[in-house]
Amino acid sequence: MANPEVNDLAEFVSSLGGGDGLRIEERLGNGYVRLRISEAERRQALHDIRSVEDAVIELLRNSRDAGARRIYVATSRDDTLRTITIIDDGSGIPKTMHAKVFDARVTTKLDTVHMDRWGIHGRGMALYSIKHNAESARVVASDLGLGASIEAVFNVNKVTERADQSTWPKVKRDGESFEVRGPKNVARACVEFALESKDDCRVYLGSPSEVVATMRKRVEVPMELIGSGQTTNVENLPLVVRPACATDARGLQWAAETLGISMSERTAHRIVRHQIAPVKNVLAKVLGTSVSTRRSLTNSSQTRRLMLSEKDKEELGDNLAKAFAIIAERYYVKLDGQPRIRIDSEAIHVSFGYCDSDD
Repeated sequence: MANPEVNDLAEFVSSLGGGDGLRIEERLGNGYVRLRISEAERRQALHDIRSVEDAVIELLRNSRDAGARRIYVATSRDDTLRTITIIDDGSGIPKTMHAKVFDARVTTKLDTVHMDRWGIHGRGMALYSIKHNAESARVVASDLGLGASIEAVFNVNKVTERADQSTWPKVKRDGESFEVRGPKNVARACVEFALESKDDCRVYLGSPSEVVATMRKRVEVPMELIGSGQTTNVENLPLVVRPACATDARGLQWAAETLGISMSERTAHRIVRHQIAPVKNVLAKVLGTSVSTRRSLTNSSQTRRLMLSEKDKEELGDNLAKAFAIIAERYYVKLDGQPRIRIDSEAIHVSFGYCDSDD
């Protein structure tokens, strides 16, 4: 008999059977039951994420499978709460999907799954599992083509983490294989993932302020963004370039906020003044040198020097001159000749001669 005081059907069904109606699909006798899919998924989710380190791995795999080449892991702890913010330059999540990606079985991998050392990825259960184990989990910012920032907050009394989070693992290289030793903390999880995915992406791990300093220092703003004036509207920019586009501390503070990283204006000033050092990618930190990726200009046998034709050099110089025009207008200077371009085995070096605009 319907109860008019109960508006929610699920609550009504639960009230009749102590919740069993929502959990059991069929009673088989002798204490055996067949669980409903939703209850089986919930129990599996609680099993999948048993530590903060498990959650970090799942978030990293999520970014890698979205095509990210750079993944930034910002981590902090306040009393019993551990906050993990993953920022990447992958394909991004449409705004209409920000909440739905945490539902069970939601995935972009309709025809493919990714098998790695942690098992199958692509079932649409990773973010669902994180949501069920975290105090909170959300997409902070993302859209198609802009990358993604996902934040998860864990109570370490419920979802544990290694007591020693400051010690970095030791990595011994033997030809193409690696041996990793040390506490199985967040740093080790990031290193092991980076080794597994070294042909696809690089991982950067640090405090929130170190991650912002790293993006500001190591991420180059695409030339088309500089020339178009789009850098003034932070929320339309790819996430990982936002800190580099900030022109002052307040702008950097706001750019970080859009990524899910709160910081004081004082901290932002310290980053702008280079008082907070950027971090190396985790493999460069533990191996002492960068491990080449499939998309880099190097291979295992030699470094190939980039050679530009005179036409391409001239086109690059013209675009750089247009970009410098923004600086020239703001600081009352003018370009003295064309930008000078020098190329070596590791970088393209550009210098701008300038003089006062009144000269």
